[in-house]
Amino acid sequence: MSTATVAQPELQPFVDFGSITPATRLDSLNLNWRERDLPEHQRTKHVHRLHPYLGKFVPQLVEIFLRKYQPTMVVDPFCGSGTTLVEAKVLGIESFGCDISEFNCLLSQVKTTDYDIELVEREVLDAFHRSGNTQDGMLFEEQTRYETNSYLREWFAPPALDDLQRFQALIDDYHYKDLLKVILSRSARSARMTTHFDLDFPKKPQIEPYRCYKHSRICSPTQSARQFLKRYSLDTIKRVREFAKFQSEASATVVCGDSRNVEFPQCDMVITSPPYVGLIDYHEQHRYAYELLGLNWNEESEIGSAKRGVSQSAQAAYKENIELVFLNVKRYLKPNATLIVIVHDRRSLYHDIADNLGFKVEMELHRNVNRRTGRRAGDFFESVFTWRT
Repeated sequence: MSTATVAQPELQPFVDFGSITPATRLDSLNLNWRERDLPEHQRTKHVHRLHPYLGKFVPQLVEIFLRKYQPTMVVDPFCGSGTTLVEAKVLGIESFGCDISEFNCLLSQVKTTDYDIELVEREVLDAFHRSGNTQDGMLFEEQTRYETNSYLREWFAPPALDDLQRFQALIDDYHYKDLLKVILSRSARSARMTTHFDLDFPKKPQIEPYRCYKHSRICSPTQSARQFLKRYSLDTIKRVREFAKFQSEASATVVCGDSRNVEFPQCDMVITSPPYVGLIDYHEQHRYAYELLGLNWNEESEIGSAKRGVSQSAQAAYKENIELVFLNVKRYLKPNATLIVIVHDRRSLYHDIADNLGFKVEMELHRNVNRRTGRRAGDFFESVFTWRT
């Protein structure tokens, strides 16, 4: 099998995304975006930033491939935070996403829902204001569940947990329950007793004041969640309203399940960014949401989790399970379907995967990822594989 490996050209980084057509030669585009080329506010436009998510790929990259190949149905078997589904909805393309994580599926579903914008604003603001009324109270069974949850008692100051509890106790009163759950989760992430500069990877609760690298001063652990509930309630309304200007009526279906055996729809395109071997524990990064919302914990079914490491046996298990996913997906591909696989393939596992499954490697781009957020420094090269059936 021949493989066209293409290094990104030494041109100005490409940012005219709306100009992409089926005739565009992707190997002629420089996709090595720096922060000044594709700033964070563009990468996290509208609903893409409803909630922080590690391991998210750049939505503009998805847009390029959707415009180039113009599928009628696109599938993402590792849909994560829903990037592929959101971009497909903007372009009027039907989409289907699957993920083993219940939180990921909640987030993807919330991002792609068709909302009554005025009702969203009324409900979100009403929930926020009511939750600030300490006389409103909450259900006894909810209070009991929190009091017996050691994780929540360890990671949240009592006043902050009270703020979150009061908000959550009201969620069932509203139509857009899942949207309110995402606001609750996003607020909880910021309200944990951890350092301001380490929201992504906190190792233990921060109890005492500390030297803050983010603010260059002595900071204290968060004691309240109220300010975050306000900030993210307003931000969510703004982002949902903004997305409504761009989204089409195309359907976006989200299924929580194991992509090794899920039934997918017939499709002519797959765009996905599989988990990287031994890099992220996808359930653990949103542990606070699982504990607050009582979501099912499916961590043992994660592929390539950080806890499994990067040993030879871990790599072999990862490769075997990724192959099982694509073998299952292959059953639902139409003739001459296109698969776009975006992955940091530093251990060169994906050429064998394509060979073993009988996919033709049409092109392989190497893209320099040289802008990072938070305290994750350094750059790396990402492989973008184009496979054909």
